[in-house]
Amino acid sequence: MEVILKEDVSNLGLKDDIVKVKNGFGRNYLIPRGFAILATVSAKKIHAENQKQRAHKLEKIKNEALDFAKKMEGVSITIGAKSSTSGKIFGSVNTIQIAEALAKEGFEVDRKNVSIKQDQVKELGKYTATVKLHREVKVDIEFVVVAE
Repeated sequence: MEVILKEDVSNLGLKDDIVKVKNGFGRNYLIPRGFAILATVSAKKIHAENQKQRAHKLEKIKNEALDFAKKMEGVSITIGAKSSTSGKIFGSVNTIQIAEALAKEGFEVDRKNVSIKQDQVKELGKYTATVKLHREVKVDIEFVVVAE
């Protein structure tokens, strides 16, 4: 059975993808919950037309994200944290602090789009975070954790 996804479904596909699924999964889960619609011939034609119209808008959004990414490249931020004499931080540095530090530098990003490459930052030092600006555009930001 082919369905057109109306929302992102983990381990299946992204919004507007046409995917093949088992009949029961499509009929009993995806379609009743509004995650997908049946991919009939007419639904595929409507989907193709919507994709054509939306392509220009999506390209513009992607180009804006690329321009923003070029501005953010090379930015290094400093985050102050209370620490012990051995260099351990009381608590940890999280994405909220990174988003706030980027906002001070003039880059407004949502904390949900920031991810830290290490599991937890619990010591002073230099680390890397990834900022997702678009589905296809990501920027690596270096940040330094220093003692307050």
